[in-house]
Amino acid sequence: MVEIKTPEQIAKMREAGLVVAAMHDACRAAAVPGASTKDLDEVAAKVLADHGAKPNFLGYGGFPGNICTSVNDIVVHGIPDRATVLKDGDLLSIDAGAIVDGWHGDAAITVFVGEGHSAELHELSRVTEESMWAGIAAVRKGHRLVDVSRSIESYIKRQPRPASGSYGIVEDYGGHGIGSQMHMDPHLLNYVDRRRGRGPKLVPGLCLAIEPMVTLGTPKTHVLSDDWTVKTNDGTWSSHWEHSVALTEEGPLVLTAPDGGKAKLAELGITIAPDPLA
Repeated sequence: MVEIKTPEQIAKMREAGLVVAAMHDACRAAAVPGASTKDLDEVAAKVLADHGAKPNFLGYGGFPGNICTSVNDIVVHGIPDRATVLKDGDLLSIDAGAIVDGWHGDAAITVFVGEGHSAELHELSRVTEESMWAGIAAVRKGHRLVDVSRSIESYIKRQPRPASGSYGIVEDYGGHGIGSQMHMDPHLLNYVDRRRGRGPKLVPGLCLAIEPMVTLGTPKTHVLSDDWTVKTNDGTWSSHWEHSVALTEEGPLVLTAPDGGKAKLAELGITIAPDPLA
C-alpha cells in the first residue's frame, strides 16, 4: 500500500526534514581531516537531541549509528566508527534521518573532505546531485513513478563520460516512499526497468525519498561481513544524494531542503508548494 499523507502530516514531515537539514549542516562542518566518522555521528546525535527529534537510523534493523557515513568506494550504509578517520581528498556521503511526532525525514549529501579532489570527483558529485533534482522535477500530478526513474537515468546518460569510462547507476538500491515509516512503498529505481511497468500514479499526498547513487565505474556492489556496508565491486568511488519530497495539490515541496527546493526547482521552471511552516 502507498501511504497518502494529509497536509497536517506533511507539515510534520517538513519539521523532520528541517532537522535532517540541520544534521547535514553540522556534519558537513565537522567533516574535516582527522575527524572520525564516529565524531560525525555524535554531532548528528546532538542536533537530534537539540531539536527534540528521534533518530530513524539508530536501531533500524540493528543499525548501530545515527547516520550512515560512506567513504570513497563505500556506496551506502557505512557504519560510523572511531577507526575510520577522514583524510584530505576523501569523498564522504552522509545519509541522515529524523523522526518528529512519528513522521520521518531522510536525506543524503556528498561532502569533499579537505582538498586535493580531482575534477572527475567534483563532476561525479555534481552529476549525481543534478540527477536527483531532475527526478524531483518529475514529481508532478499525472506522472507515474517511472517518469521519476527515467528523468534520473536520462540526466546521467546525457552527461559527458568520465575518464574512467562511464557512470554506474547503482542497481541494488534506490529511493522509496516515506512517511510514518522511513522505508515504504513504492520502491523507486534510479533507472528504467521495463519489467516493472510504469508504477503508481503520482498523486497529492504521496511522499518520496529520491536518492540516486552513482559510481565512476560498475553499478555492481557487494555487502561486507558487517551486513551493512555496501561497496563497489571494482573499487571505484561513488556519490550519493537524496531529498525527501512531498507532492501537494499546489506542486512539490522538498521537505529536507531549507528553502523547500525553491531555488533549484525555479531553475527547472517549477514553482514549489507553499511551505506549511513558513
